Amino acid sequence: MKNATLRGYFSSAQAIADYAEILLHVKHKFAAQYSPIIVVGGSYGGKLASWFRLKYPHIALGALASSAPILYFDNITPQNGYYSIVTKDFEEVSKNCYQTIKNSWAEIDKVASKPKGLSILSQRFKTCAHLNNSDELKDFLDTMYSVAAQYNQPPMYPVTMVCKGIDGAPAGTDVIGRIFAGVVSYRGNRTCYDTNVYNYPSETSIGWEWQTCSEIVIPIGRGENDTMFPAYPFDIHEFTKSCKDIYGVPPRPHWITTYYGGHDIKLVLNRFGSNIIFSNGLRDPYSSGGVLEDLSESIVAITTPKVHTVWTYCTRTKLIQIG
Repeated sequence: MKNATLRGYFSSAQAIADYAEILLHVKHKFAAQYSPIIVVGGSYGGKLASWFRLKYPHIALGALASSAPILYFDNITPQNGYYSIVTKDFEEVSKNCYQTIKNSWAEIDKVASKPKGLSILSQRFKTCAHLNNSDELKDFLDTMYSVAAQYNQPPMYPVTMVCKGIDGAPAGTDVIGRIFAGVVSYRGNRTCYDTNVYNYPSETSIGWEWQTCSEIVIPIGRGENDTMFPAYPFDIHEFTKSCKDIYGVPPRPHWITTYYGGHDIKLVLNRFGSNIIFSNGLRDPYSSGGVLEDLSESIVAITTPKVHTVWTYCTRTKLIQIG
């Protein structure tokens, strides 16, 4: 990702073009010209699967796109779709937990505004490094709640774990103490908690950041009082400045819908699309940008009350050797 020239090849269009080349090579090498190909993917891979079927229908007979938010672009989906489902997931587990989290943001800012307030928060949340501002702590909690909701599957059930800590705190525990109890319940009892979510970026997270800057602009934001989180609308100008500062490129918020489509998707795909299954778990925050109803007889939607890419998880009780 450090090489600007090579980085330019890291795009969804290049990815599916590479898949096309590989699949044609494999079919030729193994004399499998008449063997049908079904492409399968989850999350970003789910988007690629559906886009591959649309762009290369002569190669792939069909596609299974799991948890693929192909409609979370160009304001097709409301900005707050993602956080609305995170909020719903927590509220369904515990209304008290939901309300405590909703009340906590103002309480964190209140403590932070006091003399030595950041030191107090650093001590109470046992942060590994002194907090520089309250946003650092709030970003940490935001990420924790969002990940818990997105991957709230057995056997851990992270949302339940967080709420168990918040609701199970001793009587008389204040809001800050209850929120920290939720952190401990979810993350485990540690000597300290690293609240800087950007401290240890993986290659995957760096690559995804590049893609969201260069082409896959997902405008996730929050309005006033429509979720359990503080208001933070998506600002394309702020986002553009950040992308330019990091990578030297401006985002292209309309590119995905221009290249792959998205607006009036039922009308458009009825004309030329076929053989795509869109599967979504309705407790997945990204399902807000997914295809949740059949678009035609062969472009169908499957939904269950599950989470992100749950269809791709292994369900065997023990591994077996194949071949």
